[in-house]
Amino acid sequence: MLQIIRTDSSNPDFRLLVSLLDQDLAVRDGAEHAFYAQYNKLDKIQQVVVACQEGMAVGCGAIKAYESGVAEVKRMYVREELRGQGIAKKVLQELERWAAELGYTSCILESGKKQPEAISLYQKCGYTLIPNYGQYKGVANSVCMQKQLAKV
Repeated sequence: MLQIIRTDSSNPDFRLLVSLLDQDLAVRDGAEHAFYAQYNKLDKIQQVVVACQEGMAVGCGAIKAYESGVAEVKRMYVREELRGQGIAKKVLQELERWAAELGYTSCILESGKKQPEAISLYQKCGYTLIPNYGQYKGVANSVCMQKQLAKV
């Protein structure tokens, strides 16, 4: 049974999963990893979701304020051996619910072209491509997406 927990970035399970995410991204991003890593600090993230299964943290994600009415989805990850079971979708849905409860009307996110499975997940969940925003403007390997949230 999958349990979804709302917490913050001080959660040790979240920090463990993020370290696994960063290891995966370092391989995928190669020389560009340092550029992306500078935008993935945890200290300002207050809304974190951790998915647990049989007492083990198996997936995570977070949201943070981007601008008025817009939350940015960050740090999405599912342990490699457990992918394809719908965990990421459940994490994302919980983040969207939480964002709507907090008054956000949309979520944006950035993913990389070297993460095609993530891009596919976001598209299946209703995200559409938008021009690259903020620090990702002009970054060829970045893919930015947005979804309008249902009102709570």
